[in-house]
Amino acid sequence: MKKNMGNIDRGIRVLVAVAIIALYFMNQISGTVAIIGLALSAVFILTSVISFCPLYLPFGLSTRKKEEEK
Repeated sequence: MKKNMGNIDRGIRVLVAVAIIALYFMNQISGTVAIIGLALSAVFILTSVISFCPLYLPFGLSTRKKEEEK
């Protein structure tokens, strides 16, 4: 599993995840939207921690800089 996420990509995903979680705990979202949002947040955090996004793989995408790949 080769890393394919750069620092900016990872940071944005974590910020979006934290925003969704905050909306849930402030009761701004609930029901099905909350469940989907929390699941998406978990995926965003997991992919940020491991620096790998499986959806990038079939398209050959990578947001890592060349010097980060070494």
